[in-house]
Amino acid sequence: MTGAPADIAAVRKYQSRGGISMNLEQQLMDNVGFFARAGWADGHKEPYEFTDIDHTVAAGFSLSGKLWGRDDDVFGIAGVVNGISNVHQAFLNAGGLGILVGDGQLPHPGDEGILETYYSFPWFASKITLDYQLIVNPAYNRDRGPASVFGVRVHSQY
Repeated sequence: MTGAPADIAAVRKYQSRGGISMNLEQQLMDNVGFFARAGWADGHKEPYEFTDIDHTVAAGFSLSGKLWGRDDDVFGIAGVVNGISNVHQAFLNAGGLGILVGDGQLPHPGDEGILETYYSFPWFASKITLDYQLIVNPAYNRDRGPASVFGVRVHSQY
């Protein structure tokens, strides 16, 4: 009504945000694994616990380096589709801000699609993972992207 971005701080109160999730992991062969995940959460309540997702579906494969003679290496690939409810879309389009998304407008909302691939290998006492993500409609906005994200993770344990 004021023309300013939506500010819900004055009416914000803690509420449970119900949802349901499913996870499946299966070794298909000695060196091939598969996973699938799906989840849904109440899109009428503000998310605060993880990220701005109301429904999600993901699936992927991992291949052991034993297939190419590097026993401790792993290659993985996965696809994810994330979405938000119509109420959540309207809130973001009105200028609302979520945990990770929101910039004042969401005139052309669409599901966010992610293709991710990684390669993990040992390095001395550490495990290095090289990661790439291609994100289509980042932050549920068809006017943005696609975006490429490159990452490196180092896990050391002593």
